[in-house]
Amino acid sequence: MKSRMLVISLFAGLLVLLIAGGYTLLKGSGNPPAIGSPAPDFTLKAQDELPVKLSAFRAQWVVLYFYPKDFTSGCTIEAHNFQRDLSEYQKRNAVILGVSVQDEATHKQFCAKEGLHFKLLADTKQEVSKSYDSLINLGIAKLSSRHTFLIDPQGMVQKVWLNVDVKKHSEEILASLDEFEKNKIATH
Repeated sequence: MKSRMLVISLFAGLLVLLIAGGYTLLKGSGNPPAIGSPAPDFTLKAQDELPVKLSAFRAQWVVLYFYPKDFTSGCTIEAHNFQRDLSEYQKRNAVILGVSVQDEATHKQFCAKEGLHFKLLADTKQEVSKSYDSLINLGIAKLSSRHTFLIDPQGMVQKVWLNVDVKKHSEEILASLDEFEKNKIATH
């Protein structure tokens, strides 16, 4: 009986914490890079253990997506959809960069198992995820949030997704790229 009451008390305390602002603890400070601001530059190693520098992709659109963990169902669906649409991104002069706090070896295994041919970056020190306000703090573990930043060829953040539906996210990004291109043509 005492252990059951303890569990109920702990659950109630967690609920109060979440309602009283503990959501920030789980989802970050709520201050991702703003639309129109420069995307914070970084260098991380990819699954091939080679360094990837964000600013090296100037002159291309960058889909910078943060995801919690390789081999999980949502992350696998999201990655498969990006892979499925990879040629569409290439037609739009866009590159996909995935980021999680797992290491290069795990990313390499995930890419091999799932047939992924885009860069997955290892943010093992959690600095990049933190700079993009895309770090979930679970107390004993930290994971990247499921956030996406669309960065234009000049290195500016143009769109931010903080609530991602993995099943249709790739299509949403492609539609946004098309909209930016349409608006560019209309203003010239």
